[in-house]
Amino acid sequence: MDRRPVGVFDSGVGGLTVFKELEASLPHESLLYLGDTARVPYGIRSPETVVRYSIEAAHFFRSHDVKMVVVACNTASSVALADLEREAGVPVLGVIEPGARQAAARTRTGKIGVIGTRATIRSSAYTRAIHAANPDLDVLAQPCPLFVPLAEEGWTDNRVARETAETYLRPLLEAGIDTLVLGCTHYPLLKKVIGDVAGDGVDLVDSAEAVSAEVRKVLTTTKILLASRDDAVPRHRFYVTDGPEPFHDAAKRFLGRSLDHLELAEIAGE
Repeated sequence: MDRRPVGVFDSGVGGLTVFKELEASLPHESLLYLGDTARVPYGIRSPETVVRYSIEAAHFFRSHDVKMVVVACNTASSVALADLEREAGVPVLGVIEPGARQAAARTRTGKIGVIGTRATIRSSAYTRAIHAANPDLDVLAQPCPLFVPLAEEGWTDNRVARETAETYLRPLLEAGIDTLVLGCTHYPLLKKVIGDVAGDGVDLVDSAEAVSAEVRKVLTTTKILLASRDDAVPRHRFYVTDGPEPFHDAAKRFLGRSLDHLELAEIAGE
């Protein structure tokens, strides 16, 4: 057994959707969450800047002796995963490939839509990952930058959210997609309104669910071990680089509870 925590990294609060899924599916694992709230959002940053921020996060996780890092940020997963893997010194799993493989397996018509931040869509990371699973699939991508502030404000099921979703999804629905990848960790908070606008004929793929299954697979099939069922109650810790109070307020919306351990952290390159 390995009692070391699993690190979860995001630019802000969106990665808490991944944290929540990991907590539910791996109840004996301790989780250490890092939100780089001083520099959120990553979606508007250059690839070079996202790589630099991600390397600094890798150093933070290395100093806290995590056994694995889950990059719960689609932007960082799309442009900085290789750098994180090199710097962290432990296995690193991003959110893109698990979601892409799930979408490729679930589509019926071969037409898949992907929504995400501008940086994620611009990187074409989901398109490449889906085509790696099946090169014959048709992938249509749409940036949805307003979804992030709507999720963080708690405007997840009102007229503004619905009209925004209708505008963003219209070209994808007109193209006939039958599967839609929620390519940002904030978007599961808008799953109801997105699902209502997309309709029953469109299957929503939540990358957080796909990632949690992949984490269990990595921990059970490599030299890294799952924490034992006989271990003490898992200890979850949360770190942010700025604004712990706003983060805590947002976390209560994401997780439905208060956080027991929240600290301000400084991350910097070596």
